[in-house]
Amino acid sequence: MDIKKKMLKKSTIALVAIITLVSCACKKNEASLPPTKTKSDPHFAGTWITNVASTALDSRANIQEAVATCKKSGINNIFVVVWNQGRTLYPSTVMANLFGENAKIASKFQGRDPLQEMVEEGHKAGIKVHAWFEYGFAASNNQNGGLILQTKPQWAAKDSNGNLLTKNGFEWMNAFMPEVQDFISSLVLEVVEKYDVDGVQGDDRLPALPSTGGYDDYTVNLYKAQHSGANPPSDYKNTEWVNWRADLLTTFLGKLYQQVKAKKPKVMVTVAPSVHPWAKDEYLQDWPNWLDKGYADLVIPQHYRYDIAAYKSTLKQQLTYVKPQHKSKFYPGVLIQNGTYNPTDDFFKQMIDANRAEGIVGESFWFFEGVKKFPAFFETYNQ
Repeated sequence: MDIKKKMLKKSTIALVAIITLVSCACKKNEASLPPTKTKSDPHFAGTWITNVASTALDSRANIQEAVATCKKSGINNIFVVVWNQGRTLYPSTVMANLFGENAKIASKFQGRDPLQEMVEEGHKAGIKVHAWFEYGFAASNNQNGGLILQTKPQWAAKDSNGNLLTKNGFEWMNAFMPEVQDFISSLVLEVVEKYDVDGVQGDDRLPALPSTGGYDDYTVNLYKAQHSGANPPSDYKNTEWVNWRADLLTTFLGKLYQQVKAKKPKVMVTVAPSVHPWAKDEYLQDWPNWLDKGYADLVIPQHYRYDIAAYKSTLKQQLTYVKPQHKSKFYPGVLIQNGTYNPTDDFFKQMIDANRAEGIVGESFWFFEGVKKFPAFFETYNQ
């Protein structure tokens, strides 16, 4: 009887030892594997909310309604406009100090703070809110520079004929001039300091400048100082001239990125440029370089196309500029409304399916009003 007990005891000890070894081995293998994404992990889903062709920002009640729509639709990131037509959509001390008390906020929103209202309502719903600086280095649209360039004419960007730099109706400040760069940076940093935003964003105008620009005295003299006195090429598409100016904007973005992170490390710096290489050739936006240098937490190129063949082709092309280690920072911008245009239900679904087929688990929609046009799709989106 004692012998049987001893044998049973030894067998039990051996069995426990084997189970322990197997368990440890399994844990070791699990630790060596990358974490898997569970169904409960939300993917990135964004939309832009603007004060143009939308009443979403016209009152706090409208903001609450917009946030509720986003929540119901699976949108977890809102990019809300805070800078366009030479005005901020929040009370700006920077603007008041430079251009007078009447320039403190866009006149339509005097007495309110749409940005603060959006931050409060968005956070209540568990949605991240990003301050979107829509106009970037553009001073105005069809206003000949507006208040900014009337007050600061020395800030004007110039084309090769010495005229105010204008493209597609937008009139531009000189994005290479330190004083102008400091102005735009001060607006971004003002928002970071004053508001509990989750991010700040520039689009196809920040940082950017039409490649027809750069012929102002400041930029010409800077180029000459670095090129043995030679003038910039008269051909604005000259490769070296494009690269030189694009690098100046990349340097600006790198500095701004560091400034934001120094104030609030958790605030994201995102960009929504045009597609590459068109963005660089036309607006000096070298966003693959921004990713490589670590100057952007997310890049959301504007993949605005009107048929699935063009969309798929653009998506595949853009991914060739994104290194594997940066793919998690890349999300397409998807067009779901532009004026009276909306994609068909089938085309909309095909674009999202194309993203998923390429291993992309999110996108941002241009723009919010379009979200309301596809209730059936958004019932199950991001679930």
